[in-house]
Amino acid sequence: MAQPRIAKVFGAVNIGSFRISAMVAGLTETGEMVVLGSFHRAAQGIKRGYVTDMAAATYAVRDAVERAEKLANAAVTSVWIGASGAGLASQVAQVEVDIGGRRIEQEDIEHLLIAARDVIQPDGRMVLHAQPAHYTLDGADGVSDPKGLHAERLGVDIHVMLADGAPVRNITEAVQNAHLDVEAVIGSPIAAGYACLTAEERELGVALVEFGAEVTNVSVYAAGMLLGLVTIPMGSGDITDAVASAFGIRRFQAERLKCVHGSAIASPADHREMIPVNAPGEEGSGPLARHADDKNRIPRAELVSVITGHLGRWMEEVGKALKGLGFTGQRGQLVVVTGGGAELAGLADYAQQALGKPVRIGKPLHIKGLAEAHATPGFSTLAGLVLYAAADPIDIRSLGPRHQETFRYTGVGLVNRVVRAVKEYF
Repeated sequence: MAQPRIAKVFGAVNIGSFRISAMVAGLTETGEMVVLGSFHRAAQGIKRGYVTDMAAATYAVRDAVERAEKLANAAVTSVWIGASGAGLASQVAQVEVDIGGRRIEQEDIEHLLIAARDVIQPDGRMVLHAQPAHYTLDGADGVSDPKGLHAERLGVDIHVMLADGAPVRNITEAVQNAHLDVEAVIGSPIAAGYACLTAEERELGVALVEFGAEVTNVSVYAAGMLLGLVTIPMGSGDITDAVASAFGIRRFQAERLKCVHGSAIASPADHREMIPVNAPGEEGSGPLARHADDKNRIPRAELVSVITGHLGRWMEEVGKALKGLGFTGQRGQLVVVTGGGAELAGLADYAQQALGKPVRIGKPLHIKGLAEAHATPGFSTLAGLVLYAAADPIDIRSLGPRHQETFRYTGVGLVNRVVRAVKEYF
């Protein structure tokens, strides 16, 4: 049976502090997303989501994209970029217009969105997204398409994601220097949400915790939209550093110990298990680790103790972020943890005990052709970028005569009131 023809090809690059990953995906004539090729490599020139070495970052981006293109047997000239640092922030604004009880036409919707565009004032920051999440008719919310309905007043909730301008321009320039056009820079909470949250979860209420290498983004969804975001400058790389410091070993050794033998949950057997610091074939090389025996093995219990000690501090910050976002009531208690750090064994159980809420690990859902190595939490943002690109959501910055640059650097405040506060949903 012939495979559906690829109607459009998308390229995506996720620039993380630990790795830079690229994906080439195609949308078939039947509307199915198919991954044609994906690749990742160690990050260079990136620190906590910020470009620190332009030449190194550009080289890493170009290398990742070229290898993904080779696997896909297809070339891309433009890409969608994921951003996890750059001072991300999320806000919601509401705008209403009078309809007078008549039936709503497409022109009314366009007039409403243009009116919404005019109230966005980002206080000198860059607007990454300004998208209608859902509409309201005479105060009743949850309307996805108001066309053809009658109402006295038509409103819209606009989700706006802001970022610091200079870091985003640096990320953009690193990609452009790799001879690629940039379609858009997408906040990682948006992309990861596309990849590993269901529509029902976003509607009922869910917290998404992206446990990256050096940055953790905590975001809350409800009523189908992202309501708030907190960025924590801590990540799984800090656990690696803690292990390296505790045992006096190299970072690559600490990373291997964490990934292969580490766990977020201690067990009685840990005290009886000795684990090798060196990888197979490296025995006898290098100095002995601190607390190691003569075969350079350490007690697994000590490794787990170091990991859980740092996780405790991380979970405290996540808990504070959730509380600050209003994720404290009875409705919508689910927490989804994704990102590379979510691959640590036992993390879901540990987080569930610490937060007192149901926790699951989030990874890309149902994407055809995705390599097994990339169907993991660490690649949720990358997969979400192509899903976002294919969905092609409306961005109100593109409406009307004003150029989107107007929204990036002017204004003294977004909107005086953030409607439907998070607590209203929980």
